[in-house]
Amino acid sequence: MLKASFKKHTLIFKTPAGTSRGVLKTKDSWFLSVWQEENPEIIGIGECSIIPDLSIDDPDKIESMLEEVCENIGSFNDYLDDLLLDFPAIRFALEMAICDLSNGGIQILFESDFTKGVDSIPINGLIWMGEEAEMRKQMEKKIFHYPCIKMKIGAISFERELAIIKWLRETYGNDFELRVDANGAFLVEEVDEKLAELSKYNIHSIEQPIRQGQWSKMAKLCERTPIPIVLDEELIGVNAIEMKRLMLQTIQPDYIIIKPSLVGGFESSEEWISLAKEMKIGWWITSALESNIGLNAIAQWTYTLKTDMPQGLGTGGLYTNNIDSPLYIVGGNLWYEVEPTDDDIIVNLN
Repeated sequence: MLKASFKKHTLIFKTPAGTSRGVLKTKDSWFLSVWQEENPEIIGIGECSIIPDLSIDDPDKIESMLEEVCENIGSFNDYLDDLLLDFPAIRFALEMAICDLSNGGIQILFESDFTKGVDSIPINGLIWMGEEAEMRKQMEKKIFHYPCIKMKIGAISFERELAIIKWLRETYGNDFELRVDANGAFLVEEVDEKLAELSKYNIHSIEQPIRQGQWSKMAKLCERTPIPIVLDEELIGVNAIEMKRLMLQTIQPDYIIIKPSLVGGFESSEEWISLAKEMKIGWWITSALESNIGLNAIAQWTYTLKTDMPQGLGTGGLYTNNIDSPLYIVGGNLWYEVEPTDDDIIVNLN
């Protein structure tokens, strides 16, 4: 008989993380544990990770829904199929925990050359929003280690952000890929002018230039943009495969970004990928401020997708109180450390 429990863990940022929605100093996650009553030492662990004002999971109902899932864990398929559509972060936690349990509870959900330590995943270096001096400092640290840099914009004045991008290109040239992420910060009436300015600096793509939910406006923008457009927040809350198809057919973006914690897990993410391939839309995977529990699972799954495009993953180094992780970065690539024993890798949530 299946049993389950959960535990809350508040992650603390080493340095406040600037986004277009404000500055994050802490972030809550809940760890869901699942085990067989007759074999309680083997435990599958999943992470429910939400981002305030971005995740559609109601933060006031997270724990009551987790309690319901735990009480009815024997019917987990019902929850994965449709009872958690409004709680994609919990759905992902449940899917992750069941997958981990099925594979022995050692946090190797998808065994591959990645988890064997013989192959890696190319990733982008992330530049967080902040004051100009701080953003330049981040860039100076990462520019020589990552062939792809992603810069978050929309928190300070556009003129100052543009000046940073200009300095970056003038100082370091065009030998690296530069992505920018607006997180929906641009107004519709100003977006064309801003895209035109950005296009002077060899920008690979821009994520979510205008706020999500404006399908017709985004579709028209995708038709005339000088910079390839990536949908990110636009995917959140679009659950039924018919609606996913309709959204992509309507907007016709150049790329989509898939965050399993925000779109409901691996199965839902693979629906997005299948539709994107069908419509010749590019895609990549990004983590969403999970702890190393969720990040490890996402990285393992991402490797199985066999894509050479730099992914939006990392090692969870943002936090002072993260869970130990086997992930590390060398030369803009994410690797899995196999030297530790299984006991070192298995997570202790006590």
